[in-house]
Amino acid sequence: MTPTHRHSISWFAVIGVLAAGVHYVVAVSLELTHVLNAIYANTAGFLCAFPMSYFGHRKLSFSGQISSHLHAFPRFFIVALFGFLANQLLVINAIYFTSVPFWLVLGVVMVIVAVSTYFLSRYWAFKGGL
Repeated sequence: MTPTHRHSISWFAVIGVLAAGVHYVVAVSLELTHVLNAIYANTAGFLCAFPMSYFGHRKLSFSGQISSHLHAFPRFFIVALFGFLANQLLVINAIYFTSVPFWLVLGVVMVIVAVSTYFLSRYWAFKGGL
């Protein structure tokens, strides 16, 4: 593993944990206080965390990648949307088919989805081009 790749993974972890924290706190807070049901609360959490995730990853995690904002943003949005849809599908199924509480389901699902998001971001969204 190259030093650049280690640097990228380190920042990805830091930014990912911060963005995931925002997503998780917003979603669980909205659901626990009955402001929104779990599905809508999860969506609100994603929308609150997305800007932190994009700009943090662009400036820190993948700063060595050469890509314009016009090239990287739509690709990262697709990656994030893919991750969110996978997240939402897993959350909906877990809530529907199990009695596991939302706060636990969301935490586990967010960890599972984070790995695929890293690889899609590194090797596609922030990869040089245009």
